[in-house]
Amino acid sequence: MNRFSRDQIAARVAQDIPEGAYVNLGIGLPTKVANYLPADKEIFLHSENGLLGMGPAPAPGEEDEDLINAGKQPVTLLTGGSYFHHGDSFAMMRGGHLDICVLGAFQVSAGGDLANWHTGAPDAIPAVGGAMDLAIGAKQVFVMMEHQTKNGESKIVGQCTYPLTGIGCVNRIYTDLAVIDVTPQGLQVREIVDGLSFEELQKLTGAPLLPAA
Repeated sequence: MNRFSRDQIAARVAQDIPEGAYVNLGIGLPTKVANYLPADKEIFLHSENGLLGMGPAPAPGEEDEDLINAGKQPVTLLTGGSYFHHGDSFAMMRGGHLDICVLGAFQVSAGGDLANWHTGAPDAIPAVGGAMDLAIGAKQVFVMMEHQTKNGESKIVGQCTYPLTGIGCVNRIYTDLAVIDVTPQGLQVREIVDGLSFEELQKLTGAPLLPAA
């Protein structure tokens, strides 16, 4: 079965980020989006540890140990970028000043509920970070994730079984198989990876899907 690679998912998300947007990229897979934002668009990347104006990852050997994102990965700072207090950063997040946040997820429900901080497993290490603040504070929430777990279970479900990060907050889901919008009518498929039919996608998804309009 064809699947989008992680870099292809990141590039696809980057296509949907408009000129002038203020965007937070979550820890993990979402950080890859920075590498695919077009140079001719002015997009302001925010990091919850107190950065605005992040650029792509630095070239090997050019890392600055004092310049990292919330996931402790080295980043670059574009001309005009700024540093600020962690508390001010969370005020931006909670105050509705971010246009988009891009987050990873363990599960997304048919109603757009997000579970991305804890699987509930007794040996799992919970790591909520600023996800709750981002999920509720950002004007739009994009989720990037594999369509299924390693055990073949759908991460898109009728109702989340893991502890929730946010309720009804997800607007769009990007997976290795499809791009899906969360709408009042249900989960509407926008795009499917080449070679996979809508019917096959539905069989791999734990919630009802609507075909592309």
